[in-house]
Amino acid sequence: MYVLRDFGSFHVGGRLASVAGKKKRTIRLTPDVTLEYDPNGDFLIEQIYVQYFIPAEQTFPHPLVLLHGGGLTGVCWENTPDGRPGWLHDFLRQGFAVYVIDGVERGRSGFCALEGEWEGEPIMRTPAEAWNLFRFGWPEDFATGTPFEGQRFPVGAMESFQRQFVPRWTSTAEAQIRGVGAALRRIGPCVLICHSQGGYLGSHAAIENPECICGVVCAESSGWPPVERISGPVVAGGPWLLLMGDFIEHSPHWTAARAATAIFGERVNAAGGRAELVDLAAVGFPGSSHMFMMDEHSAEISAWLGGWIRDSVR
Repeated sequence: MYVLRDFGSFHVGGRLASVAGKKKRTIRLTPDVTLEYDPNGDFLIEQIYVQYFIPAEQTFPHPLVLLHGGGLTGVCWENTPDGRPGWLHDFLRQGFAVYVIDGVERGRSGFCALEGEWEGEPIMRTPAEAWNLFRFGWPEDFATGTPFEGQRFPVGAMESFQRQFVPRWTSTAEAQIRGVGAALRRIGPCVLICHSQGGYLGSHAAIENPECICGVVCAESSGWPPVERISGPVVAGGPWLLLMGDFIEHSPHWTAARAATAIFGERVNAAGGRAELVDLAAVGFPGSSHMFMMDEHSAEISAWLGGWIRDSVR
């Protein structure tokens, strides 16, 4: 149980995109209502949505900012697919203020339908792809729902998990990094917790806005800033915790990602920062899938993580 002192939301960031030379047309808003629509003008796009929760008894000076992964939204932090409280609630119970981001073109941040602004078309994820990519089980076992032995994701709730999937563009990384940066500047000094694609976006935003960063937790990041971007001034503002789950050896994709994560950590340390690569199985959480915040031991992981933040972030 926890009591909130405040909660709310805001949109931040974005840019104006101008459209000219298009013909006006009549559109039907409902079966009974039509409107002459002018598609020309200046449109605000790429704004980002942030929801915040401030506990009545805040026991840590800096808020946590939660950034979701690809094809998902901030809802992934709220509750698990099988109905348990998610990390949002876990951290609030621990006394942390929490901000939850919906990335550009995800969730309540909306998306851009203006022709030519974003390259390509949105893609979607099937549950079979998630099963394999998120290391729930072998691809051939998806049809039977048989997970890896000891795997802790609630595979019986796959349909509920699938309901969280949203379309995503593959060409909006720069817009998303700008959006996360705008959110960090609005929030102020914080601990950024980012997952998967959010690790790629969040790590870039963190080194671009070091004055806002007290610490960074990257849960199985899907990429990192290039070596020329890593220097003492941008990584020395707080510790970096680089987390990896279990069954990495079953996936060439995540085997390569873990190697890249180790290299990034070495570069941060060489530049005078503090980075620590931790395999969850080695600290008491075997069976972790890619979706730490949804696994059956998610509350235990968040409790451990909250302790790490209190011990490591100044």
